[in-house]
Amino acid sequence: MADYDLIIIGSGPAGMTAAIYGARANLSVLMLDRLAPGGKIINTSEIQNYTGMGTVEGADLAIRMFRHTQELNVEFDYRTVLKVQDKGKEKLVVCQEEDKTYTAYGVILSTGTSPRMLEAAGEERYVGNGISWCAICDGAGCRDKDVVVIGGGNSAVEEASYLAGFAKSVTVVVRSKLSADPIACDKLLGQENVKLYSGHDVLEFCGEKKLESVSLRSKETGEVFSVSCQQVFEYIGQIPATDCFQELGVLNAGGYVEANNRMETAVPGIFGAGDCIAKELRQVVTACADGAIAAQSAAHYIQNLK
Repeated sequence: MADYDLIIIGSGPAGMTAAIYGARANLSVLMLDRLAPGGKIINTSEIQNYTGMGTVEGADLAIRMFRHTQELNVEFDYRTVLKVQDKGKEKLVVCQEEDKTYTAYGVILSTGTSPRMLEAAGEERYVGNGISWCAICDGAGCRDKDVVVIGGGNSAVEEASYLAGFAKSVTVVVRSKLSADPIACDKLLGQENVKLYSGHDVLEFCGEKKLESVSLRSKETGEVFSVSCQQVFEYIGQIPATDCFQELGVLNAGGYVEANNRMETAVPGIFGAGDCIAKELRQVVTACADGAIAAQSAAHYIQNLK
């Protein structure tokens, strides 16, 4: 007999929604994550497009979601998952800490993504010491400083707006043009201390003992120039956090989990949900929808299996 009916790997919006739906389907549910529940929304200053919530702080929404899982007695454990193995009727989840293993009839993969790096000259030198991927985590130290934000999507634009509230200046650098929601772009560009460089490449991060500037090149004119700054925030895309699922054979060439519209993978009993699956739109609301569908599909699968 398996330890649990359903194990959910990852505790972002997709994982927590799956846990809620799984518990409501009378499944015994274990949710595993190496980090605090909430995923990337913990580090998001404001979320403005989650239906019914208006404007809400990401950390506050994460707390509300986790509290909901606990009201339904979902078990949660801090564990780093090393691999998931298909053992037929049961699935084996192997964790790093104390070589702990769990078995379940169904597993939902909802590990999300991690930030992509530019791989520009000097980048490695300033990681964690001038270059960051989290304005909520590291923005407090940017008061009255010059900041550069790299990227043009919703995350970049929203976090740049947040930083502009207390930084001396915010320079936004985009390889092509802003692609964020028009309302978010208008809010950002309406702030006096914000400057936008569209169509520019980042060549190098410069400084002697600490970060002092970023070297840029115009794609149109070829002009190379420097922008002074003390902190850089990169928002240039994500990489799926799915290395631990390699053995399952459910990943595409890009490392994302391939799942159908019922969130089923090619392996019976293994489901995907959230940002780690191959799909077009990665937002809180779509992650929650994925989680609900995955849990419902898992519940049907497990009930039929039993």
